[in-house]
This record gives sequence, structure tokens and C-alpha cells, in this order.
Amino acid sequence: MNKGILTQIIGSVVDVKFEVLPAIKSAIIIKGDDGDLVAEVQQHSQDGSVRALVFGPTEGLSRGLTVIDTEKPVSVPVGEKTLGRIFNVLGETVDEGKKITGGEVWPIYRSAPLLEDQTEDIQFSPVSEKGRAKVMIFGMK
Repeated sequence: MNKGILTQIIGSVVDVKFEVLPAIKSAIIIKGDDGDLVAEVQQHSQDGSVRALVFGPTEGLSRGLTVIDTEKPVSVPVGEKTLGRIFNVLGETVDEGKKITGGEVWPIYRSAPLLEDQTEDIQFSPVSEKGRAKVMIFGMK
């Protein structure tokens, strides 16, 4: 397990010193006193540290906290269970429905679908949940 030390906090950007640098776009977890925060590596520095964007409030963070490299990118759930749901950037549900567990997850950075996997016609499907009208657009095969 690759661990680092939080060395600098500038708003929602942090610098973390690692012995082995995590890959760019890797998720790292900051072990704060008030719980864990996820950040994404954006830049490598020559001094053996990384600069990362924190996906949450940085108030209460301090230098010297332990940071863990997940060795994988931020990933979100996909599939039928996600239709009609609202998620944050980390793939956590923020609507009033129950938490999604298990199932398939994909990294937030993916290659575009091949042209033969796309469809020309766009279908609109009205969806209603708790009296709120929603429209889902389907454009993939």
C-alpha cells in the first residue's frame, strides 16, 4: 500500500509527498480527523510530491495527515440501477433513494464509444419519480 503525507493545502488543492508517485488521475484518500476525503492526482512535482484536487471541503485538514493511494481512478456505478438516480462526482447517491451497492463500476475517464456502437436516432423516455417529471435521453446501443 502506497502511503503519503499531506504537505500543503491551498483551497481545494493539496500537495502530498509520496515515495512512489501515484499515477495522474488516480484517486487518493486523505485520512482526516473528521473522516476520509477523496482527491484526484492532477500533477507530479519534481520534489516527489503530487498536486491533487479534493472532492469535498478541506476545512479541518492539516499538514502531516496520512494519504493513501488507491492505485485506481475515481469510479462510478453504471447500469440499470443508476437510471433515474442522482450522484455526486464520486458515484455516491445524493437523492433520497437507498444507497447503491455492488454491481458494475466504471472509471470516470473512458475512451469515447466507437461509431458502430452509437445509434443515430435519439429516443426520449419520460420518467416520473415521486411526482417529479424527468426525461432520460438514450443515444447508445
